[in-house]
Amino acid sequence: MNSDFCNQDGARRLKAKIEEYWTQRGFDVNINLVDAGFVPAMRSARTDVRSNMINGMPPRRKDVQAARRNEGVMLRGVG
Repeated sequence: MNSDFCNQDGARRLKAKIEEYWTQRGFDVNINLVDAGFVPAMRSARTDVRSNMINGMPPRRKDVQAARRNEGVMLRGVG
């Protein structure tokens, strides 16, 4: 089943899709797959997809943040 994102293979596909989506938009997101084991209600094993996103948004790329910090330092010395 291709739409099952709770098993190991589906969770890997979902992880790749999320990473690709946010990378194309200039964001850096960290995603981990966590094996939750057998879940009686689902009658199967489950793999959780967890990330560092807050309210659905990942933090900006580290290189972008560093560039912004450097711009601020340079601007403070001018004038």
